Amino acid sequence: MRKKIELLSPSGDLERLKVTLLYGADAVYIGGKNYNLRANASNFSLDEIKEACLFAHKLNKKVYLTLNIVFHNEDLDGLFEYIDDVVNCGIDAFIVSDPFIISYIKEKYSNVEIHLSTQVSTSNVEAVQYFKNEGVDRIVLARELSLCEIKEIIDKTQIDVEVFIHGAMCTFYSGRCVLSNYLTNRDSNRGGCSQVCRFAFNIEDATHKFTMATKDLNAARYIKDLIAMHVASVKVEGRMRSLYYLATVIGCYRKIIDAYYNNCLTDQMLLEQEKILSRVANRETSAHYLYHEADYTDQYYTGRQEISNQDFLGLVVSYDKDNNIVTLVERNYFAKGDEVELFTPTGEVYRFIIDKMYNEEMEEIEVARHPEEIIKLKQEGNIGEYSMLRRAFNE
Repeated sequence: MRKKIELLSPSGDLERLKVTLLYGADAVYIGGKNYNLRANASNFSLDEIKEACLFAHKLNKKVYLTLNIVFHNEDLDGLFEYIDDVVNCGIDAFIVSDPFIISYIKEKYSNVEIHLSTQVSTSNVEAVQYFKNEGVDRIVLARELSLCEIKEIIDKTQIDVEVFIHGAMCTFYSGRCVLSNYLTNRDSNRGGCSQVCRFAFNIEDATHKFTMATKDLNAARYIKDLIAMHVASVKVEGRMRSLYYLATVIGCYRKIIDAYYNNCLTDQMLLEQEKILSRVANRETSAHYLYHEADYTDQYYTGRQEISNQDFLGLVVSYDKDNNIVTLVERNYFAKGDEVELFTPTGEVYRFIIDKMYNEEMEEIEVARHPEEIIKLKQEGNIGEYSMLRRAFNE
């Protein structure tokens, strides 16, 4: 019997790690201070990696560490010692791109899995079989594959595969880009991508713009297909995304996956989750290569608008069950009379109209207008740490 599909979340720091696991991720992938492709994220020290593993393992969940830069000679100094240290912290798997790392880990740490990074752009049966023979436990497939190609790989190789389902897409082949190097002197393949593909370039004259940016990936509608073809893990992109984004996205996909396995995934429920997903990011989305060859509908060619909404109103920091008082840290403006939703890591959503609100001293106020201000509301429910307040979605 096949295992239930894994929901894999990014985590750029310890707080994001805790939030994503509490909101339903089965595993998280993180980066250390070196050797990963998100150098601008906070990333994890060795002590933080140990704490992350302890937290995840108490929940019977897993932590994977990225070692997926393109290694140059100077990057090798201290690498093997670092791998040893990370294993001692309790890591469950390494996500690697350079083949020389595979043999070291397999020979020394047979209990730690090796996942081949999407940076290798593995796109065909023969390449997957080759890496399987080398001892790789899981292949993170290139993002440029269709559902039919993914199924063929699984059927013919019988190896665990991981597929991206949500988040930013690279304009180039799974990250193999040198634009950033040439235009900003930042190596995208060693963690320094400056996202040149999202720049707007002048053509002919300053009144005409050209962009090559891709829309974000959203595969919510295809989760049932990925489960049916026995994909081992579905992966969300975004180690530098906000707590609100990660909690919302992971929470939505958790509900979709669980509903499928419980035989209660309806079109109506899927539409509701897609609506929530559409509000959490400021770029348009597409399913990209999963069902057709990428075309103009999957990219922005003549400019775009990325306007952030103010749906995220506050992060809950405590809940007084005896008096039903919710204490939160404000993120965006809201006021008495607004219709809002409190959503929780356990999946409950409480929708209500704010009839009274208070400041930190429990003095009644009309509006919350200062980010990071402590606000108190009255609401009954199962409201735990890292619950969040957002505007109600009425469209």
